[in-house]
Amino acid sequence: MNSLKPLFSFFQKLQPISTQARSDLIELCTVIEYDKNEEIQAIGATCKTIYFMVSGIGRIFYLKGGVEVTEYFAFPNDLIVRAESLFTKSPSNKAIQALEQSKVVAIPAAALFGLFDEHHDLERLFRLLIQNAFVETLRRLENIQFLTAEERYEKLLEEKPELIHKIPLKHVASFLGITQVSLSRIRGQKR
Repeated sequence: MNSLKPLFSFFQKLQPISTQARSDLIELCTVIEYDKNEEIQAIGATCKTIYFMVSGIGRIFYLKGGVEVTEYFAFPNDLIVRAESLFTKSPSNKAIQALEQSKVVAIPAAALFGLFDEHHDLERLFRLLIQNAFVETLRRLENIQFLTAEERYEKLLEEKPELIHKIPLKHVASFLGITQVSLSRIRGQKR
């Protein structure tokens, strides 16, 4: 339960839930630890679990021409799920990986969704979490569409300074939609 405290404090700030909803949700939660670079879910698997980062950093990535492309980074209290697979019940072309020693809370989606009819406050909480994740995805796409590589890097430094220091540059470059060489050049100009 101590591992769940920070996550449930975060939930409470976003959308308060009843004591019974909290208790029922805790029953579904499993805390899992992953080693650095360990796969949480593999490419080709069907996502049936919703994950939250308790500690560490996770990422979602896919392969394009044999090269890993980072789509998303998750930090503590962030949701990390392959939503396209979860909601369509089909295998995903993406994987989830722990970038450093990480602790996650895993919640089986089918059991969670079953609680929604019983606990509307819990349903609202997860709607807000998924809505926030969707907005973040749209912002990232807009940044790629409308900002230069330098502007995307500056924005990332401003919003997530811890990202640059903890994550390998190849993943940061991939996330920004640029090559590692371009990122090195941009970083050199900023010094």
